[in-house]
Amino acid sequence: MEEIEREQFSVETFVENQIKRWQTLSKSDEYKKKGHIPVITLCMEPGSGGCLIAEQIAQRLGFDFFHRDMIHKIAESAHISTTVVESLEKERLSGVQDFIASVIKEQYIHPNIYLEYLMKVVGTIGKHGRAVIVGRGANFIIPPKDRFAVRVIAPLEMRIENVASRFGVFSDIAKRRVLIRDNRRRAFVRQSFNADICDPMHYDMIINTGHLSVAAAVESVLGAVMGRLGTDQKSRRKRDTARG
Repeated sequence: MEEIEREQFSVETFVENQIKRWQTLSKSDEYKKKGHIPVITLCMEPGSGGCLIAEQIAQRLGFDFFHRDMIHKIAESAHISTTVVESLEKERLSGVQDFIASVIKEQYIHPNIYLEYLMKVVGTIGKHGRAVIVGRGANFIIPPKDRFAVRVIAPLEMRIENVASRFGVFSDIAKRRVLIRDNRRRAFVRQSFNADICDPMHYDMIINTGHLSVAAAVESVLGAVMGRLGTDQKSRRKRDTARG
């Protein structure tokens, strides 16, 4: 019981600190100057090194980092999820709810309570921007215009070796872990979003760490994201000029 209470407290503390950071950032000159910056979503095959890549990208950009485990814990708790969602102004909150409704309608999904909270929490992070989100189907929740979606893959044998080395287990145990997690993630996306997690059309970029080092992968993603931001800013300037 004490362990559960400590875990709950840590999640609440994380959320409180995050909301304070959002509030401070929204008032900063940099935020007002650059406006909304999309989030980066990253999903990975187990053992591919994707989490390390995501952490380094967040550090380099100064973005907030949301791991799948923290997202899951927030979405599991109704009152914590509500606290996160209420960090948005009424106008932007309406946008999150409208998009979630469209996802449910277009993808023919039937969300349970957990999925509804998950979509609201991830959608809220997407509205705040400047974040790297790992897992939990974030790229299926946040509109394509508001996120840069990355998938990290690697050859199966390499992933087995990585898991065996990291957890100090034999190869047969590592292989079983990798395959079980592969199946769970595939099933979660299929059941939650009626989509195939392996379909490349769901991503802006796919990284194979069997061919690229973590450092090279980080640089590749950063280069692509900067290019995307530059293109988006040019498009906005053209629209503003046309309106003016």
